[in-house]
Amino acid sequence: MTAQTQTRPDIAVRANPARDTWNVLTRELKPVVRDPFTLIFSLVQPLVFLGLFAPLLVGSSGQPVGETLQWFVPGVLVMIVLFGTGATGSNLQYEMMTGSHERTLVAPLARSSLLVGRALKEVAPIVVQALIIVLIAWPFGFTINVPGLVIGLALLAVFGIGLGALSYTLALKTKDREWLFWGVQQTLIFPLLILSGMLLPLDDAPAWMRAVATVNPINWVVQAERALFAGDLGDITVLWGWVAAVVLAVVGLAVGIRAMRKSS
Repeated sequence: MTAQTQTRPDIAVRANPARDTWNVLTRELKPVVRDPFTLIFSLVQPLVFLGLFAPLLVGSSGQPVGETLQWFVPGVLVMIVLFGTGATGSNLQYEMMTGSHERTLVAPLARSSLLVGRALKEVAPIVVQALIIVLIAWPFGFTINVPGLVIGLALLAVFGIGLGALSYTLALKTKDREWLFWGVQQTLIFPLLILSGMLLPLDDAPAWMRAVATVNPINWVVQAERALFAGDLGDITVLWGWVAAVVLAVVGLAVGIRAMRKSS
């Protein structure tokens, strides 16, 4: 009797964007779950602004602490997203320099998932860090409007996805030139911060600064957050904040996916 050997046909693993995005997302979240201290450590900068800048605002404005925090804390939350997600491209740049990114490119994954999964990962740190800042400010007179808080966190998440996608795009374009990534990032981030009215009101600013602020999407996100945390859910700035965040997310994901597909 002759033994017959049956060979199974090779099953090719085909790319599935939804499944691959989930796999990339969970892979990116694992270091955060294993070492949550990084989330706390990254709050040092916003806590310094909250602890040192807020008293200066109280002294200069003459307003009560609670009223000043109601204006200032939403700006701090946007600042967390701006600095946090704006720098995440450096992680991808490190992977490119060590060869880890090239190995993921040859894996049977949809190229778009490598960008979308990373961008979606930014949502978790944003929500956790924002909640911590809100809870710290609460005993000092900061009023929490629950529906406004929920919508405000969702707005921050969409804004963070777009900003994170743009940061990854910058990393893909600059590749192993780390100095260029940080040079562009720092050159853009501080003017955008100042012209958003995040730290100081722009009401008394020169006309040209107020004109530039009207086309700064971060300015509209900051104003929307202030309206939401104040409970003014129907304020027109909420609509413009969502428009700015969604447009930024769409543009960021579009250019990021295109850059990832051309990555080699």
